[in-house]
Amino acid sequence: MSATAGQAADGVRSLADRFGIEPGMVVMEMGYDDDVDQDLRDALTDCCGDLVDEDTDEVVDAVLVWYRDGDGDLFELLVDALGPLADNGVVWLLTPKAGRDGHVEPSEVAESAPTAGLQQTSTVNAGRDWSGARLVLRRGAKAKK
Repeated sequence: MSATAGQAADGVRSLADRFGIEPGMVVMEMGYDDDVDQDLRDALTDCCGDLVDEDTDEVVDAVLVWYRDGDGDLFELLVDALGPLADNGVVWLLTPKAGRDGHVEPSEVAESAPTAGLQQTSTVNAGRDWSGARLVLRRGAKAKK
């Protein structure tokens, strides 16, 4: 069986693959609440183990940021996410899809991410109610913090 067929048969694996999460990675989570997509969280923890919270002292490979309209200043949250992030790490900004409570306008992400030193590289369907924007450090951005 090919890797693709195996991943399709195991939906949990394909979710983690979509986010580029691999075994052994350290993933930090910010903005957790009752409305997060539990299937996504389960897929990620099945792949890499428990997610660490924002109080971690570890260097992390990825940060999942659950963000809803009204959750505070997005720029400040993204800057906080950069603190423990490895130089080649990724921030996944998870926002409610259009028409869902807490939907965040794409223009807010487009304004806040570059100001925080991040650039958006892609988007994914992160579950029934959530979209994910993959944000990476712009070259030299972390050194300027």
